[in-house]
Amino acid sequence: MSRLGILIVGVNGAVASTLIAGVELMARGLVPRIGMVTEASEAKIAESLTTLLDFAPLDRLVFGGWDVRFPNVYEGALHHGVLPRGLLAEVKDELTSVTPWPAIFAKAYAQNVEGTNTVNVSSYRQELALLRGHIEAFKRAHGVDRVVMANLASTEAYLELAPVHTSRAAFEAGLDRSDPAISPAMRYFYAAADLGIPYCNFTPSFTNIPALAELAARTQTPYAGMDGKTGQTLMKTVLAAAMRVRRLKIDGWYSTNILGNNDGLVLDAPGSNKTKVLSKSAVLDSIVGYHVDNHQVHIHYYKPRGDSKEAWDNIDISGFAEIPMQIKINFLCQDSALAAPLVIDLVRLLDVAKQAGESGIQRQLSMFFKAPFHAAGEMPVHDLFKQEELLLDWARSRSRRVGAPKAYANGNGTGARPVDG
Repeated sequence: MSRLGILIVGVNGAVASTLIAGVELMARGLVPRIGMVTEASEAKIAESLTTLLDFAPLDRLVFGGWDVRFPNVYEGALHHGVLPRGLLAEVKDELTSVTPWPAIFAKAYAQNVEGTNTVNVSSYRQELALLRGHIEAFKRAHGVDRVVMANLASTEAYLELAPVHTSRAAFEAGLDRSDPAISPAMRYFYAAADLGIPYCNFTPSFTNIPALAELAARTQTPYAGMDGKTGQTLMKTVLAAAMRVRRLKIDGWYSTNILGNNDGLVLDAPGSNKTKVLSKSAVLDSIVGYHVDNHQVHIHYYKPRGDSKEAWDNIDISGFAEIPMQIKINFLCQDSALAAPLVIDLVRLLDVAKQAGESGIQRQLSMFFKAPFHAAGEMPVHDLFKQEELLLDWARSRSRRVGAPKAYANGNGTGARPVDG
């Protein structure tokens, strides 16, 4: 049977373990299928992605990946505590079977991350050889010929474009000398693009560089990013669009949030915090069409909150005759539960793009990201409703061009998971 392999950087993290457990539970009919645009919805929508394109069914997804801690996905899911233990017990065997490969890790890029399951070699080239070996062994073990890679690892410290990032030749030379300006996230993207594997950067870590764009074009690799748009920024892109439509002037927007999971701990380090804040801050001006003074974004680590992130927004606006008004939002999120379905959508859509022969930045996937990838000098689309139309336009133009693989032809993802071997 044809299946789709999902390779995850950070496979034992809160988002990844929630995603994998959720897929296993949905495939068995134990939880409803909510929050995904690549799954049929009960809503009466005349046209949707599922009416236009064929996607790999949930029971045809198989998982592998890299992580610095926890012996398997089940132990990671128990630690993060997003899904109830009773539900996790229903798919314990499946989650226990997903054990992480040693991860590429650099303390300089993730100060607050602790873990021992890391690669132990002396050069970047040796690291990349290990990654290739992991990927090829995974494909053989599970009988898959199509895979997608998703980066769900911790946010890396802020990094600016350096000479080693500007061309494929410079990057290859940098790999030869193990240049510290080539981050772990970039090495994973390189490993995927070198093999023509579709790649998704769901983190704010800096990977959209000319060198890797050049490699992806050469190997016909589609890719998308960056920084999943899940909670506070999702609301911002909706409300900012409404303010623009009604011509209400935004005088200031103060955003802050607290979270206590591992993501929050990582973001407590100044370098990683800067990377995240810049990503969250980028959306507003381009939606409303002018610079919003007093736009502030703050992130705070508060351990008791765990994965239950809380976001506050205070929006000062001026209406008719410059009469001042305020909007206040308090969004109590389950961070990983919001993120997991987006990653399922992304890997399925990237798989479709690959089958359609597409490569390079997949701009139609902008609705999933806070800071959508774009070329130098290009203005990304941030308005959620314009982003949705961008995705639907792309789907319409490719409607049924990518025929369902034979194994998918009659599948709806609700059957029993096929047995390996």
